[in-house]
Amino acid sequence: MEFNIVEWFKAVFLGIVEGITEWLPISSTGHMILVDEFIKMNISEEFKALFLVVIQLGAILAVVMLYFKRLWPFSTKEKFFISPDKFSMWLKIFVACIPAGVIGVLFDDQIDELLMKPIVVVAILILYGILFIILEKRKIGEHPRVESIDGLTYRDALLIGVFQLLALIPGTSRSGATIIGGMLIGCARPVAAEFTFFLAVPVMAGASLIKSVKFGMENGFSLDGNEVMILVTGMVVAFAVSVVVIRFLMGYIRKHNFIIFGWYRIVLGLVLLGYFCL
Repeated sequence: MEFNIVEWFKAVFLGIVEGITEWLPISSTGHMILVDEFIKMNISEEFKALFLVVIQLGAILAVVMLYFKRLWPFSTKEKFFISPDKFSMWLKIFVACIPAGVIGVLFDDQIDELLMKPIVVVAILILYGILFIILEKRKIGEHPRVESIDGLTYRDALLIGVFQLLALIPGTSRSGATIIGGMLIGCARPVAAEFTFFLAVPVMAGASLIKSVKFGMENGFSLDGNEVMILVTGMVVAFAVSVVVIRFLMGYIRKHNFIIFGWYRIVLGLVLLGYFCL
């Protein structure tokens, strides 16, 4: 199929948006929906739904690359070739995945139909922006109970997973919900952020798999040349940008809070509210 340079540039831009917003607490899904209001891709609605989720695989690969030694559980130095600490960490990640996994599988179609709308994103951007500021003003996380991922209990992991449920509403921010949730239960900011990054790997991979299977069943598992180009471009760009953003965020949160992101969400939400009203 003939190469479409315009759609390629759109995929590059969306990859940049995904790479930035996936890890900052400003909602990647929300931004992708809003960007789509202004940059319309010449693709089917079914493929667009696939693209907006599968593009996250690039962001996942950034986490895997940056934290490979922390995530890889196998070691020839261990008795059973599995590191007990890393095995325990993966069990906690699995526990944290359960709430969103169950609700996501059962109500995926309903969530897409009812909530994947710009006005919902605008309202949630503003609401959670206010909540971010209020919670940070309370100085949560100043005296953390948990200062390493090893210190997380399975109950802590499950509670973080419950907070992750909020991210099923577009505009919430999965990273923001889980980081703030982790801090509310006593985690230091860097611990909450790293656990959020690790948690993203199975959660986002699972979401991509569900969307891919659904798209394949409805469309015969066939993609044309432009669609393959769009997917690959979005994933590669999201990967490169995510590497930079993750490194920035980990450095930033060691010295700063999330108030600036709260104000960003409020201002963006108000601007977009004005746009949609007019």
